[in-house]
Amino acid sequence: MTPLEELQALADPAKAAEMSVYHKVDRPYLGVTVPQIEELTDRWRAELTLDDRIALAADLWRTDIHEARVAAARLLTQARLRPDEAAWQLIVSWVPDFDGWALADHASIAGQKRLVADPSRLGLVETWVTSPHMWTRRAALVMTLPWTKQNFPKEQDLAIRARVLGWCATLAPDRDWFIQKAVAWWVRDLSKHDPKGANDFLAAHGEVLKPFARKEASRHLQAQE
Repeated sequence: MTPLEELQALADPAKAAEMSVYHKVDRPYLGVTVPQIEELTDRWRAELTLDDRIALAADLWRTDIHEARVAAARLLTQARLRPDEAAWQLIVSWVPDFDGWALADHASIAGQKRLVADPSRLGLVETWVTSPHMWTRRAALVMTLPWTKQNFPKEQDLAIRARVLGWCATLAPDRDWFIQKAVAWWVRDLSKHDPKGANDFLAAHGEVLKPFARKEASRHLQAQE
C-alpha cells in the first residue's frame, strides 16, 4: 500500500463526521487519530530518505485530506534535519493554505524546528506579521514560541524575544480572536521564564488587547503575585 492508502485503511466514518463538525473546515476527513498518524509517520521517517520524505510530505499535503496534511507536517517535525532548506521551503509554501488552527499548529510545530535550527529565517517570518491572511499572521507567533521557553537564553535569543514582542505589539490591536489568542499565548508562555518581559509588554500594550486575551496573557503572572 502507498502511505495514503495506509492512512485510508484506518478510516473511521463515524469519527470522520465528528471531526468535520469539530474542525469546521470543509475538507475530507478520515477519522484517524493523531497517535495513529504518528505511528505511521515514525515508520515512514525510518524507511525513507530525506528527499523521499519531503516529496511524500508535499504529496500528502496536496491531497487536502485532513489526516494526510497532519502526516505531512509530522514527517518534517524533527529537530535534527540536514540539509533542511528544502523542508523549510515546503513548510513555508503551506502557510498560505492555513485555514484552521489544527493543521496550522501541526505545520507550525514543524516550522519551529527549522527556525530554531536557523534563526536567520526569522527575516521571512517577520513579513508575515502584516499579511492580509489571518492564519499567516498567526503563524509568525506560533512558529516563534520556542523563544518563550528558554530558561537560559543566550544574547541572540534575548534579541529574538524582543523582536517577536515587537510583532506582538504590532498585532495587539488586531481584533481577530485567533490573533488575540496567539498574542496572549506568546506572552503567557514568556511569563513563565521572563516575568519582567511579560509584565513590561502588558504595561505598554495590555490595554490594547481584548479583556480575555489580557487575562490569559497575565494568568501566570497573577499566580506569582
